[in-house]
Amino acid sequence: MTLQVVLVSAVVFGVLGPLEVTVDGRAAAVGGPKPRAILATLLLHVNTAVSVDLLAEVLWPSGPPRSAVANIRTYVHGLRRRLAGSAADIEHRSSGYVLVTDPDLVDVHRFEAEVSRAGAVDDRAEALALLDRACSRWRGEPLADLPHSHMWTVAVARLTELRLSAEEHRLRLRIDLGEPGDAVTELRALLGEHPLREDLWQLLIRALIATGRSAEARRTYAEAEQVLRSELHAVPGPELRRLGEQLRAPADPSPVCQLPLDLPDFTGREHLVDELVELLRRRRARGVPAVVVISGPPGVGKSAVSVRVAHAVRAEFPDGQLHVDLAGTSARPRTATEVLAELLRALGAQDSAMPRQPNERAALLRSRLANTRTCVVLDDAASAAQVRALLPGAGGCAVLVTSRAMLPDLSGAQPVELDVLGADEGARLLAGIVGEQRVAAEPDSAADILRFCGFLPLAIRVAGTRLRHRPGWTLRTMAGRLRDEHGRLDELRVGDLAVRASVNLSYDLLTPDAARALRWLGMVGPGHWPGWVVAALLGRPSADDVLDLLVDSHLVELVGSDLTGAPRYQLHDLLRCYAADLAEQDPTADRRAAVRRVLEGYLSLAVSAAESMPIRFLGVFDAADGRATWRPHRAAEVVADPLAWFEAERRAGAAAVSLAQDWGLDDLAWRVTAAYTPYFDMRGHHDDWHRTHRVALAAARRAGDSHGQAIVLRNLGQLALYQDAYDDAWTAFDESVRLFGQVGDRRGAGFALAGLGTVLRIRGDYAHALDRCHEALSMFAAVPDPHGEAVARLAAGSVWLELGCLSPAQRWFADAHELSVAIGDRHREAHALRRIATLHRRRGDLRAAREHTDRAVAIFRELDDDNCVGYANHDLGLLCLEGGDLSRARPLLDSSLHRHRRCGDRRSEAEVVEALGRLHEALGEPGQAERHFRRARDLWGGLDMVDQAAGRVGVG
Repeated sequence: MTLQVVLVSAVVFGVLGPLEVTVDGRAAAVGGPKPRAILATLLLHVNTAVSVDLLAEVLWPSGPPRSAVANIRTYVHGLRRRLAGSAADIEHRSSGYVLVTDPDLVDVHRFEAEVSRAGAVDDRAEALALLDRACSRWRGEPLADLPHSHMWTVAVARLTELRLSAEEHRLRLRIDLGEPGDAVTELRALLGEHPLREDLWQLLIRALIATGRSAEARRTYAEAEQVLRSELHAVPGPELRRLGEQLRAPADPSPVCQLPLDLPDFTGREHLVDELVELLRRRRARGVPAVVVISGPPGVGKSAVSVRVAHAVRAEFPDGQLHVDLAGTSARPRTATEVLAELLRALGAQDSAMPRQPNERAALLRSRLANTRTCVVLDDAASAAQVRALLPGAGGCAVLVTSRAMLPDLSGAQPVELDVLGADEGARLLAGIVGEQRVAAEPDSAADILRFCGFLPLAIRVAGTRLRHRPGWTLRTMAGRLRDEHGRLDELRVGDLAVRASVNLSYDLLTPDAARALRWLGMVGPGHWPGWVVAALLGRPSADDVLDLLVDSHLVELVGSDLTGAPRYQLHDLLRCYAADLAEQDPTADRRAAVRRVLEGYLSLAVSAAESMPIRFLGVFDAADGRATWRPHRAAEVVADPLAWFEAERRAGAAAVSLAQDWGLDDLAWRVTAAYTPYFDMRGHHDDWHRTHRVALAAARRAGDSHGQAIVLRNLGQLALYQDAYDDAWTAFDESVRLFGQVGDRRGAGFALAGLGTVLRIRGDYAHALDRCHEALSMFAAVPDPHGEAVARLAAGSVWLELGCLSPAQRWFADAHELSVAIGDRHREAHALRRIATLHRRRGDLRAAREHTDRAVAIFRELDDDNCVGYANHDLGLLCLEGGDLSRARPLLDSSLHRHRRCGDRRSEAEVVEALGRLHEALGEPGQAERHFRRARDLWGGLDMVDQAAGRVGVG
C-alpha cells in the first residue's frame, strides 16, 4: 500500500469573468450550476457570513423548495470536499456559511487592492503600473458563465463601475505620462461599450489633441455630440463643450479668494481629499452645484480638510473662493441675514443695493452665483436651517460645509463623516510638527503619545506644538504627562488650542438629559456598547432621542452593528476622559445607581441568552433577577440568537465584571460572571473565564454569599480540569461541594461531585471516582434533574471504560444515551455517542466506532460547538490511524492538535502528539516519529502522568 502525506494545495478563485477555480495552476471542477452559484455568492462575500436565505434566493429565485436547507447543506458539503486540502474552506456559522480564505487568492480582492494602492501612491508611473495590472485581471463580465441572480446585482454593478473608473484613471495617467497614442485605441474600444460616458469622450479628445490629430479630435467631438443628443436628448456638459469648441475664456484678473492658509503640515486624508476634489470637478463639469457636508467630532480636522479641498480646486473654480465662519458652536450662531450680506459684499454688491429681507438676499446670492464657478466654504454650521439660504440654486458652484452635527435634513448634500487619523497618518502628523529625527529617536514614546491623544488631529497638534516649543523635553516626558487620564485634557492645551475648550463648545449645546448621559457614559469605560446603555444610565425605558442627539453631534460614535444587528456605539478616549471628569461633580449615589442599572441590564440579557443556548450548561448560575430595578427591552432578540449576542457582548461582559468590582457592586460582579460562563465554556474562551472568575470569587467572598462562592468555585474547578491543573480543580470542586451543601443546592453539589469524580478518574483512583459519580447521580435524582443524571451516567461509564470493564461501561453509556434522547438533550446525546464510539474502538469494531463518531460530529456541528467538533476530530483521527487511512488521519489530528493547544488542554495534546508519532512511524519517517514521541513524553511528564503513558511512547 502506498502511503502519501496530504499537503495544502494552492487555490486561486476567479470572479472577473467566467467563474474559475484553479488548484496548483490547473483548472478545477467544482460541480454543477447550483454548487457553482453558491461558490460565486460566497466569493462575492469572502470571509463574511452569507445567510441560508440569501443562498436559497440565488438558487431558486422563484421560490425555494421545502428541501432547500438540506440541498444547500449537500451542495456545501460537495464544495468542501472539492476544496479539501487547499488554503480555502467553507465554515458554518450561526449566521450562515463563510468562505474562509486569504483575500489575495480571489481576483476581485487583488483587483480592488491594486486600484486602491494606485490611488494612494504619488508616483504616477507606479500608479499606472498598478492599474495596468489590476485591469488585466478582467476576463469578461463578472460570473459571465452563470445565470445572473438579482442578489448579485449590486456587487456586480459596483465592480463594473469600479472597473470603468480604474480604466479611466489608467488612461488619464497614460495620457499625462506622454503616451496618448496608446490610449486612443483603448478609449475607442471602451466607448464602443459605454458610449454615454462623457469622461471617456473627454479623454479621447485630449489624447487626440496631444497627438496632434486636431481634425480627428473635432470629428470625435461632433460624434460625441450626436450620440448624446440621439440617446439622451442632451447636450454635452460644460467640460466637454469647452474641449470641443476650444474655448479658453480669460478669467477675472482679480477674483475674490478668502481661503485661510492651507496648513503646510497637513497630513493624511489624501484619499478623502482626492475623492472630494473629483466630486466637485464632476459636478462642475455637469453644470450643477455641489454641496458637501463634512461632519465629525470636535478636533477631528473638519476645517482643515475643507480648506485643503478648496485650495486644491481653485483652478476649477476661477470666479472666486469664499470663506465664512458661521459660529455654529458659539453661544450666538450667526444668522442667515448677516452671513448673506457678507457673501454678497464679497461678490461686489453695494450696501446701498442690499435687500433688507433675508429671502430677497438669498435670491440675489443665487442670482450672482448662477453663472459663475465659485467655491464657498461655510465653516462651523449649527444646523441645516442656518445653511439653506446660503446655497446656490444653479450653475457650477461648489459649497463645502463643516459642522459637528450631521445635517441629515440638508437635502441634496453629500455627507462626509471624518474619523480620527490612522496610526501611520498620526505618526506623520506628529513627525511633521516635532521633526522626524525626534520621533525616530523615540518611536515607542511617539506611539504612546498618539495613543493617549486617541489619534485626534487637534490633540496631536497640541501635543506636537508643546514639544516643538520645548526642545529640551523628550517624547517620553510628554507621554508620561499624558498617561494619567484625569490630567490628560489639562496637558492638551497650548495657546488658544485646547481639546477641552473645543469639546466644551459642543457640550454646552446639549439638553440636560443628553449632557447627563454623556457625563455618565464616561463611567462605563472604554470599548463599544449597545444603545440601551444610555437608557439604563438615565433610568428611562428608552432614550433613543438622547442617543440620536449625541450621535448627530458627533460626541458619540456609531461604530457599526453587532452580530445580532444591533447598533454599537463608543466614546473617543479623550471624550471619555472629558465625560468622566465632569461626572465626578455629580452625587456619588446617583452615579452608583446608574452603573447598577447598566450592570443589571447586562445580567438580565446574559441570563436570557444563557437559558436559550443550544447546549445545556454543565453547571448553575443564579440571576437573582427579581431584585433588578431596570431591564432592557431586548430579551426576544437575545433569545432568538443567544450565541450572536454573547459574541457581540463578550468584551463588554468582561468589562462589566470589572466595573462592578470598581463600584463595589459585589452581588452583580459574580452573577454577571456566572451568566457568561456557558458561553465561555462553549467557545473555549478560557482567558476571559479565568479573569472574570477571579474577580467574581473575591466579590462573592466580600459579600459573604456562600451560594455565589459555590457557583464560581465549581466553574473554576471546571476550567482547571480543562487545563489539566488537577490539584486546583480538586480544591475548587471540593470547596464547592461543601458550600452547595450549606445552602441546600443539590443540583449544584451534583455538578461539583461529578467534577471530583473526573479528577479522581484521571488520577487513576477509580474506586473513589465511582463513589463520587454515584453521589452525583443521587443528587440529580433527588432534584430531579435528568440532564444532570445523564452527565453522571457518562462520568461513571468513563470510569468503567478506564478500568477496561467494557460491559458495565456499555450499560452506563447506553443509559446516558437513552436518557439524553428522551429529554431532547442533543449535546449530551452526542457526548454519549462519542463514548460509545470509544467503546467500539476498544473492541476493534472500527466501522461501528466511525458510525457513532460521525453521528456525534453531525450533532456538534448542528449545535455550532466548534470545541467539541475538535475533540471528535481527535477521535476520527485515531480511527483513521488505526484503520490505515493515514492521509485522512493527518489533517484530522493536526486540526485537533491546534484546538487543544489553543484551549490549553495538555492531556489531549499529549494524546494527539503521541498519535502523530505513530502516524510518522507508519509513514516510514522515524526521525519525525521520535520527535513527536519525545514531545509526548515531555507533556506527560509535565502532567505527572508518565506512568500512564508508559509503553505507548517508549517511557521506561
